[in-house]
Amino acid sequence: MTHYQLALASTSPFRQSLLEKLNLPFFCVEPDCDETPFDGESPQQLVARLAEQKARSCFAQVEQPTLIIGSDQVCVIDNQIIGKPHNRENAIKQLSAQSGKVITFYTGLSVVNTLTNESETIVEPFHVHFRALTTRQIERYVDAEQPFFCAGSFKSEGLGISLFEKLEGKDPNTLVGLPLISLIDLLANQGFKIL
Repeated sequence: MTHYQLALASTSPFRQSLLEKLNLPFFCVEPDCDETPFDGESPQQLVARLAEQKARSCFAQVEQPTLIIGSDQVCVIDNQIIGKPHNRENAIKQLSAQSGKVITFYTGLSVVNTLTNESETIVEPFHVHFRALTTRQIERYVDAEQPFFCAGSFKSEGLGISLFEKLEGKDPNTLVGLPLISLIDLLANQGFKIL
């Protein structure tokens, strides 16, 4: 039986801390891929393509045999992909647009086997029901957590939880960027058992 090492194709501290929950040895490699959407590409197609592309871009940085985990996420409001706000003004705009609405996060997850060159990729949706928020509440939140590099302008693992009425999805880890329940299944499909 092949003994695989695990690599996470991400420099995100949030994804790293999620993967640490599984209590497995792994190392991180920095993916190198253009994240520009293709014309006519749906959010689901985009995150599936980028999750696999991120993993495959790390082949040269790992020794065989390795299972490389790639992940990508977008936030969708009114059928529009919303990126990271990068500053206070944009974060306030994003949260104002989300107030009282249901937004969807699509997370692409891919496991690429460097030995067989096989990959398996899934897309997992997660729905966030926002409270009706006042401008003052939004400004106080943005100033408290400064979520400028988070899609959707919030940190659900922190004070961002106060913005929501309800969270709806298979796995709460999906919202942070790495669906662990599905990852366990994808690793098992490659012969890698967690327990």
